[in-house]
Amino acid sequence: MKHPSNREFFAYWDEKRGGARAPDRSEIEPGAVRELLGDIFVLSYDAAAGYPFRVAGTRVCALLGCDLKDQSFSALFAPDGRREIEEIVAVVAEETLAAVAGITATSQHGAPVHLELLLLPFNTRAHTPISLTGLLAPFESNRGLLSDFKLTSWRYLAHPPQRFVPRALRKLAVARGLMVYEGLR
Repeated sequence: MKHPSNREFFAYWDEKRGGARAPDRSEIEPGAVRELLGDIFVLSYDAAAGYPFRVAGTRVCALLGCDLKDQSFSALFAPDGRREIEEIVAVVAEETLAAVAGITATSQHGAPVHLELLLLPFNTRAHTPISLTGLLAPFESNRGLLSDFKLTSWRYLAHPPQRFVPRALRKLAVARGLMVYEGLR
């Protein structure tokens, strides 16, 4: 990660997840990342709708000149690059992997603008819609309205190695009440 805002948000997210693959959405406190809120967004995991924004910070909305609530995230990207970003969003949500991407957009004056995108999953819970969060940070200021986002690079951030726990012990840790296992002594 190159952008300091993305490094800060990732460090906070990483702290909140502890030993888990991702934190619960309820564990992310807006007050703790107050300075970053303008660049943070939350997406619904709805491929048919293009992964719509559930909420988007004021700076993200200002980059595009409109309120992004319920707007398609993948529609921000040029048509030839939408499939790639949709695959990245799917991997982040389904595999609970974080991703960081370099993006180039076109300003209203026709100049290229470079941004860094961070996508972070939330822990999935039964009967709750899947969502993910992210931060979109431009490297330049005085950029005006942006369009035609294009991926220039991306990578997934691996999970830290987890301690191996034998299968029988994992079952016991989850078990509630009386359980009988034949063959265990």
